[in-house]
Amino acid sequence: MRARIGESILRLWTESGARSLFIVGTGKNVGKTVAMRAIYGACMQEGITCALTSIGRDGEAADIGDAAPKPRLWLEPATVIATAASVLPHSPASELLALTPYQTAAGPLVYARVRDGAFYELIGPPHASNLRRVVRDLCALAPRTLVDGAVDRIAALAGGEDAIVVSCGAGAARTMSEAIDGVRALIVRLRTTRFNGGEARRIEGALTPAIVAQLLREGETRAVVVRDPTQIALGGKAALHAFDRLTIRCERPLKVIAVTVASIGADGAFEPRSFAHDVARATGLPVFDVYAAEYAA
Repeated sequence: MRARIGESILRLWTESGARSLFIVGTGKNVGKTVAMRAIYGACMQEGITCALTSIGRDGEAADIGDAAPKPRLWLEPATVIATAASVLPHSPASELLALTPYQTAAGPLVYARVRDGAFYELIGPPHASNLRRVVRDLCALAPRTLVDGAVDRIAALAGGEDAIVVSCGAGAARTMSEAIDGVRALIVRLRTTRFNGGEARRIEGALTPAIVAQLLREGETRAVVVRDPTQIALGGKAALHAFDRLTIRCERPLKVIAVTVASIGADGAFEPRSFAHDVARATGLPVFDVYAAEYAA
């Protein structure tokens, strides 16, 4: 069933026309790596060579912060990766494709090709501008590129033509309603509508809570236009309030294609079907439960 979820998301990715796909989570431990494995597995079944990287650290056996166990990342031969040279497995050996000028938290970044199936760690560049260059390079090395992202680093989406999957779950919220509000706010932000002309108030740089408060005091009725959704520095209820009161538009929209949910967290769990269906209603997107292997329209 999880393979079918991977196939469904792969189909949405193909339909989007994007060659790269970012998986962005609303927090830690919300199933991003599980979603990545499902999509990657679907690519392997279809005979599609994939490149993978991360804006943080993924695939390690235990979380570096709290030592909690994490899902491993088994990669098949011919897969291309961008990761720190220090975490490449000594056996089986990988084919080194290129050294790069970029640094990760664990040292220099390299491009490599998997020779034999094995567990791999992905540690990518922490800076958005470098990650964009890495994604461009990976797209030249493989037909598809998968990136495990992070909600606090969505600046890496700026200037790209990527498809986006958002992951949410019990690991990043105390209650189901809190999780739903969080993912709805992020989706509203990422899916900011394209500006199609008319009177506008253009914002240079980030749209911050302070600027929103000023616009509301002034009774702004024109479209408030930013370059792209990554410039909207609002989250949670502040984002929902701003989009409710202002007409916020962007020049370069992003392509959010689906949401994945993980109803199980370290400190609790949500009723799986209710959670998936409520997220679908709140976001208007296809929703996939990566643990229960179910789909909510």
